[in-house]
Amino acid sequence: MKKNLSILLATFVFTLTVNKSTAQYNTLWIPDTLSGTHFNLVLKDTFAQLRTGNQTITAGVNNQFWGSTLIFNQGDSVHMNVHSYLNDSTTIHWHGMHLPAVMDGGPHQVIPPGTIWQPYWKVTNNAATYWYHPHLHQMTQDQMTKGLGGFIIVRDTQEAALALPRTYGIDDIPLALTSRKYNADNSFITANTSYGDYMLTNGTPNAQVSLPKQFVRLRILNAEMERAYNLGFSDNRTFYLIATDGGLVNSPVALTRLILAVGERAEIMVDLGNDAIGSTLDLKAYNSGFALGFPGGEPNSTGQFGSLLNNTTFTVLHINIAAATANPITVIPATLASNTYWTSADATVNRTITVTQGQPGPGGLPFALDNTPFVLTYINKTIPLNNIEAWTITNNNVFGHAFHIHDVEFKLISRSTGSVANYEEGWKDVLYLPINSSATFVAKFTDYSDSIHPFMYHCHFAPHEDGGMMGQFVVKSNSTTGVNELSNTKNDYLIFPNPATNRLYINFSSTEMQAYYIKINNILGKTMYMLPRPQLQNGIDISNLSPGVYTLELTDEKTKIVSTKKFVKE
Repeated sequence: MKKNLSILLATFVFTLTVNKSTAQYNTLWIPDTLSGTHFNLVLKDTFAQLRTGNQTITAGVNNQFWGSTLIFNQGDSVHMNVHSYLNDSTTIHWHGMHLPAVMDGGPHQVIPPGTIWQPYWKVTNNAATYWYHPHLHQMTQDQMTKGLGGFIIVRDTQEAALALPRTYGIDDIPLALTSRKYNADNSFITANTSYGDYMLTNGTPNAQVSLPKQFVRLRILNAEMERAYNLGFSDNRTFYLIATDGGLVNSPVALTRLILAVGERAEIMVDLGNDAIGSTLDLKAYNSGFALGFPGGEPNSTGQFGSLLNNTTFTVLHINIAAATANPITVIPATLASNTYWTSADATVNRTITVTQGQPGPGGLPFALDNTPFVLTYINKTIPLNNIEAWTITNNNVFGHAFHIHDVEFKLISRSTGSVANYEEGWKDVLYLPINSSATFVAKFTDYSDSIHPFMYHCHFAPHEDGGMMGQFVVKSNSTTGVNELSNTKNDYLIFPNPATNRLYINFSSTEMQAYYIKINNILGKTMYMLPRPQLQNGIDISNLSPGVYTLELTDEKTKIVSTKKFVKE
């Protein structure tokens, strides 16, 4: 694992304060990078100096606000060592990643304080910009507001063969766009609010960056709670979309505006080659003039749905033009990929989901999907493994939404309001759903089946998600053996050595047995380790446990029978 300390030290700006009245700019913080196949992520409650006066209580992943950028290579198996030092339980969802449901980090994979969670998976995603963030039911907005989250960049051979900007932090810049509302003591406001008053880009207020006089690549993530962005440059110059949520588009898409809803990502290239060194340019949100229903288009500046940024045009990044690099990118490739997308003709199953409820005002019901508020134990849909399905999401309700589905990247094939926008032509896992419209996508549910742990689909607006605007589905293999057929399997195993010092090994009494999940709890019942589908050939590393008595709770892969044994850590 390699940590880009030089970028971290060069751009660390959390000790800076902001004086909005003089429009002081602060240097954009670029998250450090972690690469390789084994990643240590430390979740912690922190403080950050975001404004003049008191520090703000925040949370971060290896940082004070936001997290390290994880760089994966397609084809690698990546192993996560997630250690939570938070005061509250949490989860970490690997947004956009195609992986087993038990590793997905949805509301079912709750990480208690002081616990280590160790998911792993083979990276099969295309080169693109993904991210990770908390997904604890009814706590997502609170924890995301504090700053938990981070980028994931996947690289592959197809993208690597292209002449694209990819010097991280120099001509390849990650941008997490969000905003916050503050109390008088500079603490974040999280209750009964949907929008922030003040822009934060990578956690930096009034952010500025120096970019070289050449083509640069911006990896943009809408990390808001609810606001959408209508992005463009202050001189209305053309820029080029090169990738959507799930990978490169086939050819660059020329744009002057790009709407990005919560959770969506877009990689764009902008040509600064004709700009004079020392000149400036702003990346702006042209959010004024939208009708009610556009997220952040409300006219009010105060109250639950009010914001000082609502229905205004505002700067998200101030750009200073600097000298070109030694080997600048000066042209954009005409062809980027050769994607073959799913079509409606490929789909063998059609499903519909409808946005319901959401009556505004006192006593109004929260938004839901199909009139079914989220229940942790209720599975909304069961999908046979390898199904290719068309899903139509309909929103004839009072507001727009951002629909996200876990596990798969989909192809958006139609919108009731007209043709699919040219900036939505690639692989997607989030779609913006305006009021009084419907959208249809096609996806294939391949590789992973699990009858116990579900995947999620939901509105990615954190207030709506926390309010229960979520559903869940399991992907089920037809070849899965039923529990009753395996009831005679001897579910027993030996753990050794016992007492143990550094590693613990398991010997199953039957070749039919395999660990689906292992939890290690201390004598008081507190979970210390969470190990989904652990790879046991090298044993379980318990070297970090304090001496004492522990229990190992093992769930069998086929029968899902749970059995517990004690061991002593010396």
